[in-house]
Amino acid sequence: MTKFRFADTFDRFQSFHFASSEPGEVGPAVLAALSAGYRHFDLAHVYGNEKEIGAALKQAFDEGIVKREGKLWNSDHDREIVPQACDHSLNNLQIEYFDLYLIHFPICWKHTGLSTPSWGKSELGDTPLIDTWRAMEKLVETGKCRSIGVSNYPMMLMHDLVTQAEIQPACNQIEVHAYYTRESLVNYCLARNICVTAHTPLGGGQANADAWSTPSPLKDSVVNEIADRHGKSPAQVLLRFLLQNGVVVLPKSVKAHRMAENIDLFNFELTDTDMARIHKLDKYVSYKTNPNPLASFIGGKDAYSAEGTDIFD
Repeated sequence: MTKFRFADTFDRFQSFHFASSEPGEVGPAVLAALSAGYRHFDLAHVYGNEKEIGAALKQAFDEGIVKREGKLWNSDHDREIVPQACDHSLNNLQIEYFDLYLIHFPICWKHTGLSTPSWGKSELGDTPLIDTWRAMEKLVETGKCRSIGVSNYPMMLMHDLVTQAEIQPACNQIEVHAYYTRESLVNYCLARNICVTAHTPLGGGQANADAWSTPSPLKDSVVNEIADRHGKSPAQVLLRFLLQNGVVVLPKSVKAHRMAENIDLFNFELTDTDMARIHKLDKYVSYKTNPNPLASFIGGKDAYSAEGTDIFD
């Protein structure tokens, strides 16, 4: 099983994560994922299911066989709120520390309370990102977090953070897939020992295709031809493509057979020709956060368009 390391303080762990799902179905789903071999669960306060996951995984957490990850929500960026938000999530999950804690988005909203996370339009706050990072560093110093990182940070913000951080980010969790490879950002992070994790490794799958009529790499003829030749599914080929590029993948499913399929990636390898063909599919367009990961939060246009790329990646 391929493994990756988050900085020097993060023990090695299996390279597949499980992106959490809706309340009510997530308890059985995470237990099925644990049985399938998953050992790192991608969690966030805004998902609204921390208590259910904490109850389902209490024994696994206590035994130390599951890595603990959480995320700081946009409305909790104020320096005095950061430790409170971390404590709130730790209490929900019934654990004492996080192995990895991420800033969910590079945007600050005004604080609205720890129990009311929202994806909707919100009023912008004025806490600089570096001030939030300083509060995150304190979480490491106090033992509440083993490692800290970010999510959805483009190149310019990553460079700004790297040059100012006293504790370097261990991870940047981003949208990256065959249609949006973001090579410059991925290479920048990997060259600095910053682990890259893909929260949308399949391009958003059928859900994004239905919602925004975006083309899905799962339906791409090149991907399907390569999958047929290897006797694998298109999803397995797309996930393996990212793994061979050094990216940790975060597939999401509540179906046991999909979980088993998504972790069954280590008995085949894509050839150099396969990799080159998939690289050529890159459309360099964000499908999950297009045109900007912050647009819908502050009331801007939020529709798929070829012009909606981040020029700083």
